[in-house]
Amino acid sequence: MNRRKLVVAALVGACAIAPLFAMRASGGEAQELVVFAAASLREVFQGMALKFERQHPNCKVRFNFAGSQDLRVQIEQGARVDVFASADWKHMKLLADGGVASEPVVFARNLPVVVVPKSNPAKLRSFADLPKATHLVVGAAEVPIGAYTEAIFAAAGKLYGQAFHAQILARVRSHELNVRQVLTKVALGEGDAGIVYKTDALTMPDKVQMIEIPSQINIVAEYPIAILQVAPHPDLARAFVKLVLSREGQNALAEAGFSQVEKQRTK
Repeated sequence: MNRRKLVVAALVGACAIAPLFAMRASGGEAQELVVFAAASLREVFQGMALKFERQHPNCKVRFNFAGSQDLRVQIEQGARVDVFASADWKHMKLLADGGVASEPVVFARNLPVVVVPKSNPAKLRSFADLPKATHLVVGAAEVPIGAYTEAIFAAAGKLYGQAFHAQILARVRSHELNVRQVLTKVALGEGDAGIVYKTDALTMPDKVQMIEIPSQINIVAEYPIAILQVAPHPDLARAFVKLVLSREGQNALAEAGFSQVEKQRTK
């Protein structure tokens, strides 16, 4: 190799290692913040992650969206997680009482609603019409939306009578493992109606119609968030939770259909 080729090769090599050197000089190796979050938080948390990554250039946020009960079990079995955001207190409290999650606070609230396919084949116009459906899709009992649905149906029995309660229970044809599975089945026309969160219904305005549940029997779902005691990146975890609780984070949640929490509540 002649001298000119040696110079060119040296310059190419220098250019190749320069970005790597710059990254190390400006903050070390990239870090991965792992957030386990309820399925209904998918879109709004993904939006917050883009903001967070701009604020922390050497950080990548990796999500696991699923039913809160599945996420809790994975954490209990040793999954390396920084932040957990649940769709109910039950699964968060089990982790907090076990010393796994620290100081959970409510960051959002949500309302269950009835969704029907856009074509609405069962011609449902109100919650009281549910007995007209032949195929209801609900969450499994261990899933937050499933537990809320059971409580709503029980309250409906007191409001409309036990015959109504028996009729809607008889219409249930499937129990899904997270709220997005309920939504998807209804959107695909595999069910006449389902119970999901308002925020989920708003993600598919072209696929489903939303029917409100009477306030006297509905339940307000509270969403707590916490940093795990053995979080691999506690400083980044605190920064992410701070973003969620900030005015900017609360505004993003409100735009997605969640109710804002003016004062965070612990339990």
